[in-house]
Amino acid sequence: MVANARACSQPAILGFDPGRQKCGLAVMGLDRKLFHRSVVTADAVLTTIQQLQQKYPISLIVMGDQTSASEWKETLTQLQEPLRVILIDERYSSLEARDRYWQLHPPQGWQRLLPQGMRQPSVPIDDIVAMLLIERYLNRLTEG
Repeated sequence: MVANARACSQPAILGFDPGRQKCGLAVMGLDRKLFHRSVVTADAVLTTIQQLQQKYPISLIVMGDQTSASEWKETLTQLQEPLRVILIDERYSSLEARDRYWQLHPPQGWQRLLPQGMRQPSVPIDDIVAMLLIERYLNRLTEG
């Protein structure tokens, strides 16, 4: 599901779903190959992004435009190697991420009997939102 870092020979995009307490991060190549996804505390975002910059050839950050986006955009300028930040409409991304979660992790046992709309993931899905933000950005590039 997540590709090896050595396989990332092209520019990569960092998806960032900002939040007040936790944030989602994803790194994806232009070919839509996923290299990384994680949910980290808000306090750990800058350190984690800098570690990801050391591991992957990240060329820009695609960030959701809702929860505290302007404050986070300013915070991201503190990176040792600042990147261009592009804001993406994140409306309905949490609902879409929940659907994607169940595609990535099919329900087991009695959860299979529940309608998908009633199932709740047992883990935060901010990383999947970050992945979807990159996909929305890439879709916008190919459509325009």
